[in-house]
Amino acid sequence: MTPDDIDVWVGLDVGKSAHHAHALDHDGNTLYDKPLKQDEKAIRTMLGKLSKHGRVLLVVDQPNTIGSLPLTVARNMGIAVAYLPGTAMRRTAQLLPGDAKTDRRDAHVIAWAALKLPETLRDAGPDDETLAALKLLAGHDEDLAHESTRHVNRLRSLLLQTHPAFERALKGERITRDATLALLERYGGPMGVKRAGIEDVKDWAKSNGLRAGRIIDDMFKAIGEQTVTVPGTLMAETIIPSIAHDIKTIRDRRREVGRQVEKLLEDHPLLTVLTSMPGIGVRTASNILLGIGGDIANFKSSAHLAAYAGISPVTGQSGTSIKGERPSRRGNKRLKNALWQTAFVASTKHPPSVAYYKRKREQGKHHNAAIICLARRRCDVIYSMLKNGTLYQEPALVA
Repeated sequence: MTPDDIDVWVGLDVGKSAHHAHALDHDGNTLYDKPLKQDEKAIRTMLGKLSKHGRVLLVVDQPNTIGSLPLTVARNMGIAVAYLPGTAMRRTAQLLPGDAKTDRRDAHVIAWAALKLPETLRDAGPDDETLAALKLLAGHDEDLAHESTRHVNRLRSLLLQTHPAFERALKGERITRDATLALLERYGGPMGVKRAGIEDVKDWAKSNGLRAGRIIDDMFKAIGEQTVTVPGTLMAETIIPSIAHDIKTIRDRRREVGRQVEKLLEDHPLLTVLTSMPGIGVRTASNILLGIGGDIANFKSSAHLAAYAGISPVTGQSGTSIKGERPSRRGNKRLKNALWQTAFVASTKHPPSVAYYKRKREQGKHHNAAIICLARRRCDVIYSMLKNGTLYQEPALVA
């Protein structure tokens, strides 16, 4: 829907128990300016009255949680909806007189931005049940990932404080392997492992189906490198098992979320398309689908998609003396992270992507800049795949 199709612009500053609505017409005249209960009947009544003036556009400053009900009611009434990001709202407020921060002024700012600066508006999110459910699952999985990282960092901190050599033996992903977590949950740490002895530890691991022979050897080798006991080690050994257990529990919950996402998208035609590309799994594919709003038709070209994701460089120029490009700090965070992650994985696993990444590094680019370049290159392919509904095809080898 274009601005010419709208007759009434409604800005809604949403709240937990009440909102504030401000409506403007084509000439900027106020049609409505009142508080509004967080209630379906009240929202319907307000939108119904404004619909008498013509076609209505409802714009909110928060499309999720407390803003979900107004958007759902508006969609149910056939009213167009949109979302004004917080950064755009703050910058728009600076264009208007006054610096007060009230619900009434915020609602006016939203309505004014929708009327005068329609290019600042964003899609208000999916109204499809599958995508809405997917968004909740993706958010839950993201929370679990943050929680897991916090626990792993705490575990490393305890081991680094009491036995640095033991922590080094579990470098990288080793510390989050199921076998490692099971050993830490049972024995606690270096002292508990040492008391049990290497033979008993290996026998226990074997009886529980854990493939941890090399990890156990490295653990005991590290234990032998330190003869002193750091103060606090005994208490740390009582805390480590619970942290290891929590990490295992979170990993199991993330696996279950992954299964739910896969089941939710098993009939989605674009899931197979996306996962056919090296470096894209079910979770990443779901975040890409959410980032594009479930429909690639929202974007005119791959350049439009890249700019929306924030992986296109921003050009800076002033006359002839200052010019250059810098990484964008904006964009859809979910989509940007998904494209970055899939490019990172591809840079280590996919031969053509590995070669492209190395070429960028040889050109003097830092790691993150090289990954962004690869993400931008892959964005063109992803756009073409989604637009045409075709599976990924390896590029032809050049002699």
